[in-house]
Amino acid sequence: MTINCKGKLVDLSKPKVMGVLNLTPDSFYDGGKYKDESEILKQVEKMLFEGATFIDIGAYSSRPGATAISVEEELQRITPIVQLILKEIPSLLISIDTFRSRVATECLSIGAALINDISAGKLDATMMDTVARHQVPYIMMHMKGTPQSMKEMTAYEDLLQEVLFYFSESVKEARLKKINDIILDPGFGFAKTIQQNFKLLANLDLVQTFDLPILAGLSRKSMIYKTLGLTAQNALNGTTALNMQALINGANILRVHDVKEAMECIDLFNELKASHDS
Repeated sequence: MTINCKGKLVDLSKPKVMGVLNLTPDSFYDGGKYKDESEILKQVEKMLFEGATFIDIGAYSSRPGATAISVEEELQRITPIVQLILKEIPSLLISIDTFRSRVATECLSIGAALINDISAGKLDATMMDTVARHQVPYIMMHMKGTPQSMKEMTAYEDLLQEVLFYFSESVKEARLKKINDIILDPGFGFAKTIQQNFKLLANLDLVQTFDLPILAGLSRKSMIYKTLGLTAQNALNGTTALNMQALINGANILRVHDVKEAMECIDLFNELKASHDS
């Protein structure tokens, strides 16, 4: 459960938080919120102060039905910000949320530490080669289709079996390419109905079969706010409730918009676990 990020060993046996920084104008919760350099740096510093180990930066909105953008536009959005942040905080462990190998290559070359790929290499055949060449941790998510088509791709004969088979194939391919550090993300909200998301969360412990770290990205998603009849802006309490369940079921990283609350969740989980084990 230890991954190597730019020569720094990060132990995931105790859960960590990955703070989200979206550079997209149309993300479902914080789209367009961070418009200038000072706002971006202030938000990154806030998340680090509150306890984030990683900052996940994305410039391509992957919400259902999001507008596709070119590689060039994604690069124009993301590379100056990665450079800006690392100039101010050189030791920061930045995760790049992209499914494009060219974007991954550019960002890794200027100091990013991880790649977070919503497609596990399915949308860019050269992504795994890129990750292997740079020898960085690789987050592989389960998804069918693309952000534009995934809402119509929620039919499964057996959801859990298909997710596990998808990971077995993806992990095998990554291992063959000599990728050492792999993290699995079940992909809550990606090509799954609300009911399927809850089934996946309830059975998240099955993903532990691979003996690899698990990332849970539940933060303010529609499975929470639609179930509760709220909006994403009012889904923090529900996020915390499901984050705790994810931790109980084996999650090692919580990917969140709200770092302070996720860290409190982890602190309470650690206390519960210590009391149970003593």
